[in-house]
Amino acid sequence: MTKKEENKSIIEICPIRNVIARFGNKWALLVIFILNENDSIRFNQLARKIPDISTKVLSSTLHILEADGLVKRTVFPEVPIRVEYELTETGKSLVPIITSLTEWAQNNKKSIMNHRKKFENSTSKSD
Repeated sequence: MTKKEENKSIIEICPIRNVIARFGNKWALLVIFILNENDSIRFNQLARKIPDISTKVLSSTLHILEADGLVKRTVFPEVPIRVEYELTETGKSLVPIITSLTEWAQNNKKSIMNHRKKFENSTSKSD
Protein backbone atom coordinates (compact mmCIF):
# COMPACT_ATOMS: atom_id res chain seq x y z
CA MET A 1 0.00 0.00 0.00
CA THR A 2 1.38 3.40 -0.93
CA LYS A 3 1.75 6.24 1.55
CA LYS A 4 -1.11 8.11 -0.15
CA GLU A 5 -3.47 5.10 0.21
CA GLU A 6 -2.56 4.78 3.90
CA ASN A 7 -3.86 8.31 4.55
CA LYS A 8 -7.30 7.64 3.07
CA SER A 9 -10.23 6.98 5.38
CA ILE A 10 -12.10 3.68 5.27
CA ILE A 11 -15.03 5.48 3.61
CA GLU A 12 -12.81 6.54 0.71
CA ILE A 13 -11.33 3.05 0.30
CA CYS A 14 -14.49 0.93 0.67
CA PRO A 15 -16.68 1.35 -2.44
CA ILE A 16 -19.90 0.38 -0.68
CA ARG A 17 -19.45 2.76 2.24
CA ASN A 18 -18.22 5.47 -0.10
CA VAL A 19 -21.43 5.40 -2.17
CA ILE A 20 -23.97 4.63 0.54
CA ALA A 21 -22.62 7.29 2.89
CA ARG A 22 -23.58 9.91 0.33
CA PHE A 23 -27.27 9.06 0.06
CA GLY A 24 -27.72 7.28 3.35
CA ASN A 25 -28.28 10.39 5.41
CA LYS A 26 -31.50 11.27 7.18
CA TRP A 27 -33.08 13.10 4.22
CA ALA A 28 -31.60 11.80 0.96
CA LEU A 29 -33.78 8.70 0.59
CA LEU A 30 -36.92 10.73 1.30
CA VAL A 31 -35.89 13.35 -1.27
CA ILE A 32 -35.28 10.61 -3.85
CA PHE A 33 -38.64 9.04 -3.06
CA ILE A 34 -40.49 12.36 -3.45
CA LEU A 35 -38.64 13.21 -6.66
CA ASN A 36 -39.72 9.83 -7.99
CA GLU A 37 -43.36 10.73 -7.37
CA ASN A 38 -42.96 13.91 -9.44
CA ASP A 39 -41.57 14.21 -12.95
CA SER A 40 -39.82 17.41 -11.95
CA ILE A 41 -40.29 19.69 -8.98
CA ARG A 42 -39.18 23.13 -7.88
CA PHE A 43 -37.18 23.65 -4.70
CA ASN A 44 -40.00 25.31 -2.74
CA GLN A 45 -42.49 22.62 -3.77
CA LEU A 46 -40.09 19.97 -2.55
CA ALA A 47 -39.52 21.87 0.69
CA ARG A 48 -43.29 22.01 1.29
CA LYS A 49 -43.50 18.23 0.91
CA ILE A 50 -40.87 17.83 3.66
CA PRO A 51 -41.89 20.54 6.13
CA ASP A 52 -39.40 19.58 8.87
CA ILE A 53 -36.27 19.93 6.69
CA SER A 54 -34.45 23.25 6.69
CA THR A 55 -33.77 24.96 3.38
CA LYS A 56 -30.04 24.71 4.05
CA VAL A 57 -30.18 20.94 4.60
CA LEU A 58 -32.46 20.42 1.59
CA SER A 59 -30.13 22.46 -0.58
CA SER A 60 -27.11 20.51 0.67
CA THR A 61 -28.88 17.16 0.14
CA LEU A 62 -29.86 18.08 -3.42
CA HIS A 63 -26.30 19.25 -4.09
CA ILE A 64 -24.85 15.91 -2.92
CA LEU A 65 -27.41 13.91 -4.92
CA GLU A 66 -26.66 16.02 -7.99
CA ALA A 67 -22.90 15.57 -7.54
CA ASP A 68 -23.41 11.79 -7.47
CA GLY A 69 -25.55 11.85 -10.62
CA LEU A 70 -28.77 10.81 -8.89
CA VAL A 71 -30.55 14.14 -9.38
CA LYS A 72 -30.60 16.50 -12.35
CA ARG A 73 -30.93 20.24 -11.73
CA THR A 74 -32.32 22.32 -14.59
CA VAL A 75 -32.14 26.11 -14.58
CA PHE A 76 -34.61 27.87 -16.87
CA PRO A 77 -33.49 31.29 -18.17
CA GLU A 78 -36.57 33.15 -17.01
CA VAL A 79 -37.18 36.12 -14.77
CA PRO A 80 -37.34 35.17 -12.00
CA ILE A 81 -35.07 32.17 -12.60
CA ARG A 82 -36.86 28.84 -12.34
CA VAL A 83 -34.94 25.78 -11.12
CA GLU A 84 -36.38 22.27 -11.23
CA TYR A 85 -35.08 18.96 -9.93
CA GLU A 86 -35.70 15.46 -11.24
CA LEU A 87 -34.21 12.01 -10.85
CA THR A 88 -31.68 10.79 -13.37
CA GLU A 89 -31.83 7.22 -14.67
CA THR A 90 -29.31 6.27 -11.99
CA GLY A 91 -31.52 7.88 -9.35
CA LYS A 92 -34.58 6.07 -10.71
CA SER A 93 -32.71 2.77 -10.52
CA LEU A 94 -32.36 3.30 -6.76
CA VAL A 95 -36.12 3.63 -6.18
CA PRO A 96 -36.95 -0.12 -6.24
CA ILE A 97 -34.26 -0.67 -3.62
CA ILE A 98 -35.69 2.11 -1.44
CA THR A 99 -39.16 0.61 -1.91
CA SER A 100 -37.89 -2.82 -0.85
CA LEU A 101 -36.15 -1.35 2.17
CA THR A 102 -39.32 0.55 3.11
CA GLU A 103 -41.42 -2.61 2.83
CA TRP A 104 -38.87 -4.51 4.91
CA ALA A 105 -39.00 -1.78 7.57
CA GLN A 106 -42.80 -1.84 7.65
CA ASN A 107 -42.88 -5.63 7.88
CA ASN A 108 -40.32 -5.71 10.69
CA LYS A 109 -41.04 -2.51 12.58
CA LYS A 110 -43.09 -4.13 15.34
CA SER A 111 -40.47 -6.80 16.00
CA ILE A 112 -37.62 -4.28 15.95
CA MET A 113 -39.46 -1.94 18.33
CA ASN A 114 -40.13 -4.85 20.71
CA HIS A 115 -36.45 -5.82 20.65
CA ARG A 116 -35.41 -2.23 21.31
CA LYS A 117 -37.76 -2.04 24.28
CA LYS A 118 -36.45 -5.32 25.72
CA PHE A 119 -32.87 -4.18 25.18
CA GLU A 120 -33.48 -0.80 26.82
CA ASN A 121 -35.21 -2.48 29.77
CA SER A 122 -32.40 -4.99 30.23
CA THR A 123 -29.66 -2.35 30.02
CA SER A 124 -31.44 0.06 32.36
CA LYS A 125 -31.80 -2.71 35.00
CA SER A 126 -28.09 -3.53 34.85
CA ASP A 127 -27.05 0.12 35.38
